[in-house]
Amino acid sequence: MAGDWLAARRTEVAADRILDAAGELFAEKEAASVGMHEIASAAGCSRATLYRYFENREALYTAYVHRESYRLYQEMTEQITALTDPRERLIEGILASLRNVRESPALTSWFATTQRPIGAEMAENSEVIKALTEAFVISLGSDGDSPAVVAHRARWLVRVMTSLMLFPGHDDADERAMLEEFVVPIMLPSRQALP
Repeated sequence: MAGDWLAARRTEVAADRILDAAGELFAEKEAASVGMHEIASAAGCSRATLYRYFENREALYTAYVHRESYRLYQEMTEQITALTDPRERLIEGILASLRNVRESPALTSWFATTQRPIGAEMAENSEVIKALTEAFVISLGSDGDSPAVVAHRARWLVRVMTSLMLFPGHDDADERAMLEEFVVPIMLPSRQALP
């Protein structure tokens, strides 16, 4: 017999179930305050089972953020797919990403200011977020830039977005104006400003 050919799929389903339960808890309270015991209980499994899939809270947090990052990136790219002007794509991509995170109570809790803002730490250290942001920067027509320039701009863009999550503008118009005045000239220095 070739072994259990469904084992990998069962592992994936179990991990997703645990991450779904964690997401529900993150929607109820700040992510930094959610413990492994609470997640195991919400997922309907023992702590031993939980630790079989995620060796510690950091591993679970990382898996959750990476899964959500892929989902958010897909949503954002679908929302701006019709935009061809790099400046419009940049501004609308950032605003769509901020809006998508802010509309999710589970993700908003990662940027709570009463606990340490673990969302900022994850954004800075995640290789997945780095890769997705670099892909977005390249989609703006930065394919002629060196990989080092793309990586540097992507890192700065993550910091700008994290800053706006922690310290939002007064409203959408205020954030749009800040992006047009301060972000566009750095990200797309050779393009003219939008009217």
